[in-house]
Amino acid sequence: MTSEHGERTLPSLAGAAWLTAPETRAVLDAIRQDGFDARIVGGAVRNALMGLPVKDLDIATTARPEDVIRLAEAAQLRAVPTGVAHGTVTIIAGRQPFEVTTLRRDIETFGRHARVTFTTDWAEDAARRDFTLNALYCDAAGTVHDPLGGYSDLAARRVRFIGRAEDRIREDYLRILRFFRFTAEFAAGAPDAAGLDASAALADGLAQLSGERIRAEMLRLLAAPHAVKTVSVMAAVGIVDRLIGSQCDVRLLARLASIEAALGQAPDALLRLAALAGPAVGTRHDALAGRFRLSNAEAERLARLAFPDRAFRPDTDERDARAYIYRFGDQAFRDGVLIAWTTSDAAADDPSWQARFRLPERWAAPALPVRGADLLARGLAEGPAVGRVVRAFEDWWIRHDFPSDKLQLAKALSDLVKENRN
Repeated sequence: MTSEHGERTLPSLAGAAWLTAPETRAVLDAIRQDGFDARIVGGAVRNALMGLPVKDLDIATTARPEDVIRLAEAAQLRAVPTGVAHGTVTIIAGRQPFEVTTLRRDIETFGRHARVTFTTDWAEDAARRDFTLNALYCDAAGTVHDPLGGYSDLAARRVRFIGRAEDRIREDYLRILRFFRFTAEFAAGAPDAAGLDASAALADGLAQLSGERIRAEMLRLLAAPHAVKTVSVMAAVGIVDRLIGSQCDVRLLARLASIEAALGQAPDALLRLAALAGPAVGTRHDALAGRFRLSNAEAERLARLAFPDRAFRPDTDERDARAYIYRFGDQAFRDGVLIAWTTSDAAADDPSWQARFRLPERWAAPALPVRGADLLARGLAEGPAVGRVVRAFEDWWIRHDFPSDKLQLAKALSDLVKENRN
């Protein structure tokens, strides 16, 4: 959009539901007393301008933290001093949290931390942020403010560091991963050359980051629309191998992504990480889980991949697949099928593999039709024999493909009870 003089004009966000919501208005109106200014900043503005969903609302203000607290309480809003030393107060309005931060400029930076001083200069505040498309502000009227020309980058779908990329990265090495993650989410073309060169040159700094921070960025990156293309670039400059701790396999990641697309499945970031780590990920799940600080449930999903099963393959008896689903659950079965399919030579839209993957949609594992009380009612004495009979009956039931005929079940149970009485 350009003006009659050829200059780019910024769109208005007036009327946006998130901006006109009563909670948002209450917070903005409260802070804008006594001559202070307040604007929505960062991701909410970026996403709104790109037509993407708006989630959390962050607010920048010329008011100092003590004034933010005073003004919020005067408006009967709850104010929580979550980071006053760095200018941040969280205001709760209608149970919705708003992170409100005083405009800042860095005096000294060391890693992800910095010594800051407060300012009333919006351009100074913008200059300390990471990427130009995150340095956009929106005031209460919906007017977009662009102190650093970030809208041009946003319109071009270009992720570009503010100032010198090396300086921004040295302030926080996580910005290397954020650069690639934002590129995978928003960029239309190749990564910005200056950002890529700086990220590759300073990749040693990734070793300073905690596993939790790496995990959060990598899983979001792997689920992004342009994940495969972006990870391929990261692998080419050695960043992925550095993160994973071994040689990565971008080909398997690409295969899995194409299968997910053919199935109409949303990207599964954890399985994509497993594919990227290579076919032997199951045997190395402990190392991967430690590097990325995975939860116990996530680590268990990876560990299960160490045990490939014939049930995953569509050329095997479907009874094997039903038995696996009964024993280990739908998710473990689908994970196994996807990884087996990914490492096979089958096409991404192979109908037989699709049918095997979708088995849990047309077959639900039944409940075991026998309990210990049923055995006691048949005269079996309490004790270890009860557990043995239940397990033996379950094995028989699975082996016979989960029969439901009552006479057949009763005869099998009676036979097992007789064997354990003798």
